[in-house]
Amino acid sequence: MTLPARALWRDARRHPWQWILAVLGVALGVAVVVAVDIANHSASRAFGLSLEAVSGRATHQILPSGPAGLDERLFTELRLGGVRPSAPVVEGHARIRGETFTLLGLEPFSEGPFREHLAGFLDADVRGLMVGRNRLALSEGLAQRLGVLEDDTVTLTVPAGEVVLTVSAVLSNGAPGLDGVLLTDIATAQELLERVGRLDRIDLIFPRDAVPDKALADLLPEGVRVEEAGAREASARQLTRAFHINLTAMSLLALLVGGFLIYNTLMFAVLRRRPLLAALRALGVTRGGVFRLVMTEALVLALLGGIPGLLLGVLIGQGLVQMVTRTINDLYFVLAVTALHVPVWLLVKGLALGVGAALIAALGPALEAARTRPREGMRRSSRERRAGSLAPWLAAAGIVLILLGYALVGFSTRGLVIGFVALFFMIIGYSLLVPFAVRSISRLLGRPMGAVLGAPGRLAARGLGAALSRTGVAVAALTVAVSATVGVGVMVDSFRTTVQVWLGHTLQSHIYVNSAAPGDAQAGSLLPPGVVERVAALPEVAAFSTGRRFKVASDLGPVELFVLKPAPASYEGFRFRAGDPARAWSAWRAGEAVLVSEPFAWRYGVSVGDALTLHTPGGDRLFSIEGVYQDYGSQRGVVLIPRDVFREHWDVRTEGTQGVYLADGVSVEAGAAAIRAALADLPEPVLVTSAAEIRETSMTIFDRTFAITHVLRMLTVGVAFVGILSALMALQFERAREFGVLRATGMTPGQVTGLVSLQGALLGLAAGLLAIPLGLMMADVLIDVINRRSFGWSMVRTVPAPVLLEGVLLAVGAALLAGLRPAWQTGRARPADALREE
Repeated sequence: MTLPARALWRDARRHPWQWILAVLGVALGVAVVVAVDIANHSASRAFGLSLEAVSGRATHQILPSGPAGLDERLFTELRLGGVRPSAPVVEGHARIRGETFTLLGLEPFSEGPFREHLAGFLDADVRGLMVGRNRLALSEGLAQRLGVLEDDTVTLTVPAGEVVLTVSAVLSNGAPGLDGVLLTDIATAQELLERVGRLDRIDLIFPRDAVPDKALADLLPEGVRVEEAGAREASARQLTRAFHINLTAMSLLALLVGGFLIYNTLMFAVLRRRPLLAALRALGVTRGGVFRLVMTEALVLALLGGIPGLLLGVLIGQGLVQMVTRTINDLYFVLAVTALHVPVWLLVKGLALGVGAALIAALGPALEAARTRPREGMRRSSRERRAGSLAPWLAAAGIVLILLGYALVGFSTRGLVIGFVALFFMIIGYSLLVPFAVRSISRLLGRPMGAVLGAPGRLAARGLGAALSRTGVAVAALTVAVSATVGVGVMVDSFRTTVQVWLGHTLQSHIYVNSAAPGDAQAGSLLPPGVVERVAALPEVAAFSTGRRFKVASDLGPVELFVLKPAPASYEGFRFRAGDPARAWSAWRAGEAVLVSEPFAWRYGVSVGDALTLHTPGGDRLFSIEGVYQDYGSQRGVVLIPRDVFREHWDVRTEGTQGVYLADGVSVEAGAAAIRAALADLPEPVLVTSAAEIRETSMTIFDRTFAITHVLRMLTVGVAFVGILSALMALQFERAREFGVLRATGMTPGQVTGLVSLQGALLGLAAGLLAIPLGLMMADVLIDVINRRSFGWSMVRTVPAPVLLEGVLLAVGAALLAGLRPAWQTGRARPADALREE
């Protein structure tokens, strides 16, 4: 270790708390980034494993154009035509004890080339799947989770009702993705899913240079298409991309706040060491040498904080991965694997981000240290004068960055990443405004606080501006953290209010009747036969509507149809974003047009007057888009089509859910009881739910979805808390002589403690008040840009007073808590020690 480095090391040992707090700040920032990356990666890996377990090595898939599926005779014709390897698949969902699993029906003799993890599928112990009825095979992990062994029975809820199946085999060498899959032979799956004689797809393996469309041109009937196997995964991953990006942006915000902390710590160290640095310069150390010393110190800090931050990130990630996968299960698709997965490259990335943020934050202090002149080394006032004169220029630069952020938003109308870049420009720009604002607040508060609290109040207010080089950065860090709380809080409240209002006018029926069995990839759940007729015949029922969701092929790719047979009151449940409602409904009822949801219009870039071509078994059918309506039930978007028009092209039952309108004078409780009594003797379970219950459940899922956002907000504020504590301890140390003079001139220890506490409260109040404009700015971008580009949803903006008040109280509370130890230490310090000079 060189002599200059040894001098800095000894100085750090004499003041350990500043470095401990800096290390803690880096550790927290890195931990949040790593935790979110681990959660995102684990969820993505879980999806990949789940899909691999189902799709295997297929390069292409033969798919139907609609929900009716493929005629199983097509597979025989393909095999006879020499199309091999090929394997038929029936896929759906089943529930066991309220948990949803993928039900996969396979033909064992065709599976060898596709799913090698099912190599045991032809073993003697699995042969029972084919020779016996109602048998299934489970992976060893799933069998342990369900607590079953071979020859035990399991009760499944499927479209065919509640069925008891026997576990004929437990696969001990299965892939991890099989932990969420129930395996049966194809005939059993067809019976359970009510698809006798039909297939969901046929898997194929083609060489890389093959052209499947030409090879199959003469073998495939009308309405059947060939699609690359990866298209399904890409489409599903696209759904969750925005969700993962949002989480990543929140984690980077925590790292940004940690960067403020590094800057604050190193700048204070440079200022405190000005005499030492001046002496080193006088002894011949070059400016480049001083710069390298400070940057090396920052690197050591980053490594000391980054490495434990990785471990902390893994621990936090264990909790976040459950929240992320639960949200994906709620909103997107069923994940079969929820285990934590921590690749080495992800840890290296997290450490690199932490080190990079620390080095960038250290550039300012390092340049300041390098500029230190020997004769100015003892003068602190020169730095504060420079900070005061620099504040207006920083504010001007901040305004430019904010305007640049808004310009980026206008330049790119659909780019999500550009939206986040613009948001970060605004945050950085606003943080550059903070020092100027702090100095202005200090001047404004000096006289009124002096009038109310006397000299201590005036000293506390003026102290904010007197130490601007540190208070400005500390307040900026806390401002950014609290503004994230305010901005996200406003966005979530606006979203929640919008969804509540939407549910209120969308759920027009009093009661909804649904099947207890889950839907599948091609269609939503189906009511048992006779349910609609029984409910309609009740005297308590005045009217009813029916609907069901289907996935069909179109010129835009696979799209989701909502097939509706409306009741007279059903039309009131739609709020149009574009198009004339009267004209749109008239064309819709006539079968000439369809309506699309707002997310669909955004995702596919369509509007009123455009055309949509649906691929039907009888050929292509062109529809005009006559309206765009508000919808928050699907991120991908939905096409609304009349039941009668759909039945013209697809011979499939459309009674997936029944909305019941009760007669006048009939209460919801009485109506629900009458419906349950009428359906009590059905062999298949049916759910009878009031609209109020659906609203409550929907809002519970909504709150669960944003739970992880609240966790990340609190972690970010935690990083800022460390920063404000560091700043207050720095102020206490540097102003020890000033406080010693105050003690010597008659101020009591309690008054000095109160002065430091009051100054901490003012720092928090300034941060809280300054966070409100930035928070509202962030909310505008989140609502009008990020959410719009992520999901295609528009929402009504609300600014709840409790969220703003919560932000201010959070900032003041964090500052007061952070100031407890500095205030206590300052109050008990002896004046003689503070005034002694060496």
